This record gives sequence, structure tokens and C-alpha cells, in this order.
Amino acid sequence: MGIGIRKTLSALALLPVFAQANSTFNANDIFALEYANDPQISPNGKQVIYVRNSNDIMKDSTRRNLWLVDVKSGEQTPLFSDENQYLHPRWSPDGKKIAFISNVSGSYQVHVHYIEQNRTALLSQLQSSVSNLTWSPDGKWLAFSQQINEKPSVIAKMPAKPKGATWSEPAIVIDKAYYQADGRGLVKPGYRQIFILPSDGGTPRQLTSGNFHHGGQLTWHSNSEEIVFSANRIKDWEYKRLEGNLFSVDLKGKLTQLTTQPGREHSPSFSRDGKKLAFLSASGKLNPYRNHKLNIMDWSDKEFEMVGKDFDRSIQNPTWISNSRLAIAYDDFGKRKLAAISLSGNIKDLADSLSGTTLGRPYISGQFSANYSGKIAFTHGTAQRPADVAIASTKGNTKQLTSLNEDLLAHKTLGEVHEVTYKSSFDGEQIQGWYITPPNFDPKKKYPLLIEIHGGPHLAYGPHFSAELQRYAAQGYVVFYDNHRGSSSYGERFAMLLKYKYSSKEDFADHNSGVDAMITKGFIDKDNLFIAGGSAGGIATAYAIGLTDRFNAAVVVKPVINWLSKVLTADSGLVQIPTQFPGMPWEHVEHYWQRSPLSLVGNVTTPTMLMTGEEDLRTPMAETEQYYQALKLRKIDTVLVKIPGAPHGIAGKPSRMVSKIEHTLAWFEKYKK
Repeated sequence: MGIGIRKTLSALALLPVFAQANSTFNANDIFALEYANDPQISPNGKQVIYVRNSNDIMKDSTRRNLWLVDVKSGEQTPLFSDENQYLHPRWSPDGKKIAFISNVSGSYQVHVHYIEQNRTALLSQLQSSVSNLTWSPDGKWLAFSQQINEKPSVIAKMPAKPKGATWSEPAIVIDKAYYQADGRGLVKPGYRQIFILPSDGGTPRQLTSGNFHHGGQLTWHSNSEEIVFSANRIKDWEYKRLEGNLFSVDLKGKLTQLTTQPGREHSPSFSRDGKKLAFLSASGKLNPYRNHKLNIMDWSDKEFEMVGKDFDRSIQNPTWISNSRLAIAYDDFGKRKLAAISLSGNIKDLADSLSGTTLGRPYISGQFSANYSGKIAFTHGTAQRPADVAIASTKGNTKQLTSLNEDLLAHKTLGEVHEVTYKSSFDGEQIQGWYITPPNFDPKKKYPLLIEIHGGPHLAYGPHFSAELQRYAAQGYVVFYDNHRGSSSYGERFAMLLKYKYSSKEDFADHNSGVDAMITKGFIDKDNLFIAGGSAGGIATAYAIGLTDRFNAAVVVKPVINWLSKVLTADSGLVQIPTQFPGMPWEHVEHYWQRSPLSLVGNVTTPTMLMTGEEDLRTPMAETEQYYQALKLRKIDTVLVKIPGAPHGIAGKPSRMVSKIEHTLAWFEKYKK
């Protein structure tokens, strides 16, 4: 089969199902979706290389290939498009080479592709995964970060095993506060260090050392002799996870600390002349939400000041586009905006369609890159399409370069997304939400309502493509979702309304008032109301059915049911306890209990499906099982669905996303009146 052809021969047999004219969005369509991410604009602005993501129905995985697109013509060319994975493409400063990471050799290694010669070199033979791949300005070096593993702790000296004996696996000794991570399991002993590697091949050289993690975004000084990065090198860093300072390291390994502020400084970026360093900072206050602010450091004296300090949004990815302006992204009222900011803090919006890199639910998402002439490549998404590649200029002109899903979705009738605003019954706080009407919607008819609640809670939904919600709409539901208090993209005050209050009657009122607002529109069947949510949304769903019996059925996905047990068994307790609670659980038992849906289980009458990944370490399975057992003891109609092999990202594989959706639909269909 020719290079660049996305679907395997065996998958082609499903094309008649995928491409039915004027059909609605079905479960099989999820396997055919594509999206772009990590778009990288070339130094001369003539090309964009990006990661093209497509689902492999035979292997139940996402295939990540590298494609080039011509900015002027929009013509696409596959650079690497096969069954291997290709990630993190980065242009050399002269635009003649592209570095990337791939498993084509059997493990993930650094490669460099020579464009004119059409040749690719394997540069590394590393023993662990690579991240933050970054070219030096002179093109001679590639910097990256990598974990250096250490030997595990040993306490007992075991006797020698007889030759040929078969013993059980040896004991695992854990002695760190941070010892597990969702999606990874037990954290292997070791620390992430920064390396450099000659760009024409050679031996990697380790620049940092010590029992600390070094990494995040790396930026080279214009002299190609220093790298700036962020690290938390505080002795008890495990307990101070909100801290981090900027450091520089030279090619001889000399380390210099650049900032000493409380809180975290990160995402450094040098101006091309090396005279100024942009970076972000976040407060170290023990709050569940913190805006990230832009700072500019004068490299000559290392003095810095905050830019746009009164801007009440969190800035992302500051990237120099001239000596006096930077491109940034920020989230605002459910959308991610692309903007330019001057050194005096003046902000000019360039696009509000940065979106589309999450397929499941309509979370804010999106990425961009920029060059020094002010050309910006970004992921452009809409309520009807996942991310394509687009280009923007500082004049505010935008141009979409790809149309990755027209072959699939142009022949589908999708649900339409509409905005709605209303006031919460708790205190009159204005809440923003959206609803999706089913295909071929008739406002004179009555439709069942499905409210779906986002996670976080300090995240946000918006008018973005959602495979999950489009499936619900295709089955005849009006799907409603809101950004309740605590959601991001509305400033610090709104996000902080849930400090020490999640879950509570306050956020429940936001959701419940939204249901009321939808009913007043006249096309909702108030006798067919359904509620669902995952993670923080799962908590909110479980809490809601402890306060009301208005819903016909509920689907509670990967929830926290008992905060007293959750924070001491999950991977997030080191951050969650000091930022989301007034103190330790044994010191504030009543507070933790009041926030727990389990405290309200005696009120529940709603038929409830529970669904969690068996390997979830963020909201461990024991949380779900507590609720399941409690509901069974009360003889409430309930079912527990376990997803084998799944971590907290329960829909991380295409079939798992389909399973989540179809189980939810089947449960709700059972209780429709």
C-alpha cells in the first residue's frame, strides 16, 4: 500500500458503514476520526509540519504520523506515514532538517531528517523516553530531558535462590512520598535530567544531576552555550509541588539559579538576540487555581518584571515573534484564544478557534507555534470538526490549510451546538453553557435531556467538537453542558468560588438551574431527564442524585465517593490535600465527609451505572466500589462497569471511548419513559 494511506485493507471493509450519505454520527465513526496536533511552522514560514493522528481499528490505538503542508498552496505531503509512531517534530534553525522522536527502531529514539537529501538519521540509543527536544541556535546540538533510573530500595537481605528454583517476584520497597502516577503505575526510582546530543550524531552528555527532576520547556541562549529550564530543587520537593525556579546550565554543566520567587516559574523562552527571557509564573499560595502570568527578564542583569499583571486570565506558551512582541494563548469564556502581547502588556486577539485536540468531550484544547517573522501555525477546530492545521498572522488574518475529516463528516448530519446563559439559583451567579440539538431537530417536538458535567473541576468545556456528545445527540438527546463555578477561563474569582466547597449544594445549583433553563425553552421532555459526568463530573453526578430525584437515571464515571479514603490512596493527594482542603483528613473529618457523595447515599433513589478503569490511580476503583456496594445494600438499581487496563483516561483507546458511550446510552434507554 502506498505511503500516506491511512486505513488498512482490513479497515477498508468498514468504509460503507463510515460513509453513508446524510447519516448521523455512529459508533464506528469514532475509529475514522482524525485530528492534527503539535503544528510547527518552518523558520521561513513556507511550511508546517504537524502530527496527524488517526485511529487504527485493527490495533485499537492511535497512529501518529508526520505530515508537511505547504502554507501557500495547502498541498499536503506525508513525511513519515506508516504503522510506527512519530512525535515531537522540530525544525532546525536553518530550516533544512527536522528532528523528531519515533519508535521505528523498536524503542523511542531521537532522529533527524535531512529535507533536501530525503535521508533520515537515527541519532540515539537511549534507555528511557525522551522529551522536550530542542535545537541549539547554531544547529549543532539537540537538548532533551530523560529520566535516569536508579536501583530500587532494598531493606531485607534475601537468601540466595537455588539454581533452577522458581520463586515469587521479589518484594517492592516504597519509601518516597510521590510513588505512583495514573497511567504509569508505580513510579520507577530515578530523576529526570537534561542532556545534549550532537545533531549529526554522537554520544549524549548529561548536564544536570542531583535528586531532583529537571525538564519542562527548554530554551537555548543565542550563544548556543546555555540552556534555561524550570526545576524544583527544594530539598523536600515532594511536599512542595507548587514550587519551581528557573535555572541555567552551560555546556560544562555549571548550574545557575535565576529566580528565587515563591511559587513556580516555568515555560522560558529567549528572544532571538538573547537579550530578553520571557517566562510564566504562578503563585505558590495553597489555592486550587492560580493564573499563570507573563514575565520578561533582562538577561544582562537578570532583573525581571511582570507584563500585563492585571490581565485576569492564565497565559500559555509565550513565544517571541519579534524583539518586542510575543504570541500567547489564553482561555476565555470556554474558548482558547491566540493573541499577540507587547512588552507593555497590550494584547491583540488573533483567533479564537484554537481547539480540537481532544476528541471525546468538548474540553478547551489546542496548540500553536510561531516564528520570528510573526507567522503562527495553530490547531483550528470548531463545534463540528476536530483540529485541522491553520495559519495566522499578527494582522489577524487566518487561513485553514487542512480538512482532515471532510471525507467522513461532510456526509454526516451532526447535532448543532448552541450557547445558553442563565443564573444559578444559589446566588444569581451567571453561568455559561451550551446545548446540542439532535440531527433534524424540530423545536415543536419534545426531547429527552442529557446533562454531561466536565471534570477538573478547574477545567472548562466550550463550543468544541465532541465525539461522545455528538453520539448522544445522534440518538435523540438534547445534550446540555455548562461551565459551573470553579471552571477555568472566567478569571480567578470565578474559579475560586469552589475553594473548600467541591462538591457542594453550590455547584449542584449551577447544574440544576441549567436543567431548569433548558426546560423553559419548550422542547425538553421534563419526564425524561438524565445526568452523567466523569472524574470531577462523576463526583458532581453522584452528589446531585443525593440531593434530587428528578433524573430518570445517572451514569457516574471514575468518581470520588469518599474523600477521606481518596486523598490517601490516589496519586494526587500530595497536591490535592493542601490546595483543596483546610487541612489533613484526620483533622477535618466532618469537612471531608460533607464533600463526599457517600454522605448522601441514603437519599439516592436514581438508577445508577458506575464506570471506572481498573488501573485508575487518580480516582481508584475502591471509590467506585464503595458507592456500588452502598447502593446495592440499599437495593437501588445499580450496575458496576469495569474497564480492563484503563487508567483515569478511560476513553484513551478508541474502543474504550465507544464502550463508555454505548454503555451510557444503553443505561439511559432502559429508563426512558
